[in-house]
Amino acid sequence: MMKRVGILTSGGDCPGLNATIRGAAKALYQRFGSEVEIVGIQNGYDGLIKGEWREMQQHEFSGILTVGGTILGTKRTPFKMMKVVEGDNVDKVAAMKKTYRDARLDCLLCLGGNGTHKTANLLCEEGLNIIGLPKTIDNDIYGTDVTFGFHTAVDIATEVIDRIHTTASSHRRCMVIEIMGNKAGWLTLYSGIAGGADIILIPELPYNIENVVDAIRRRSEQGKTFSIIAVAEGAYDVAEAAMKKKERAARRAERGERTATSRIARQVEQMTGFETRVCVPGHMQRGGSPSAYDRVLATEFGTYAAKLIEADHYGVAVAMRNNIVTSNPLKDIAGKTKLVPETCDMLTVARRMGISLG
Repeated sequence: MMKRVGILTSGGDCPGLNATIRGAAKALYQRFGSEVEIVGIQNGYDGLIKGEWREMQQHEFSGILTVGGTILGTKRTPFKMMKVVEGDNVDKVAAMKKTYRDARLDCLLCLGGNGTHKTANLLCEEGLNIIGLPKTIDNDIYGTDVTFGFHTAVDIATEVIDRIHTTASSHRRCMVIEIMGNKAGWLTLYSGIAGGADIILIPELPYNIENVVDAIRRRSEQGKTFSIIAVAEGAYDVAEAAMKKKERAARRAERGERTATSRIARQVEQMTGFETRVCVPGHMQRGGSPSAYDRVLATEFGTYAAKLIEADHYGVAVAMRNNIVTSNPLKDIAGKTKLVPETCDMLTVARRMGISLG
């Protein structure tokens, strides 16, 4: 019996999306041969709402293992707006269900992060056959030890820190490097340790600027002529930690700040007298070809999704736990974020290395 499998990629792009698509497609063709048809949904949930889909050919999945981005296109469609009928009078949930029916899908693979999985769960609750695949450089999807894209981003952010070292040491500066990660500090923590940062500031551990400055002064007293500070874009200080999210955002807007990074640099320079500069690598961290690790992980995830389809097992998200690929019910992970816990081994490693966590 013919199976029609839809695939979409949603949210921010990251390395490994195409490798995952390829893994799922090749495994499906291997298992079902001519009895499977793959339907590509364009530009994530936005395409699912607008009915933008096409039947794909087998050759389209060749040569994309190493290609960054996504051949299907992607777009951010916030979950909080999914049940809101806006000025265009479109019922988004009804529209997505209609596209699913019009494309005659038996199931839909949704590749994305936390927001993508919340919408995937919503569609599951609406009676559609859905499988989620965990994509994000933030590594913050609940229920999986790792997400594809994370290791590539760690490699990129680490290279940034490596290169900044030579400038920092040559000019005897403090360098503040802003690493992606709004809610979770996994990327900053791992790349900070891998790149030899002296201070690592993450959202889960609000910092005290006095502690940051003390760490820099201690290094100076030891004869160190520079310091590297890795800051997650979502980091905030102990005073901001006492504020509600909206109040914190309003205070930053008043100061013309999007993140705390520039403020940290300014305070460090004022309090220590050391010349301080900011580096924001930004979207470079999620661009380009996936690392070898992410190519393997994405392939594992994609082929496992094909296995779930073969078993008609839906309403789940693929995951890696204890080095074993498995799945979690979407209802158990949707809306949850995997933060860096105080018991995280890498925090212990950082402290043992003498790295300041603010």
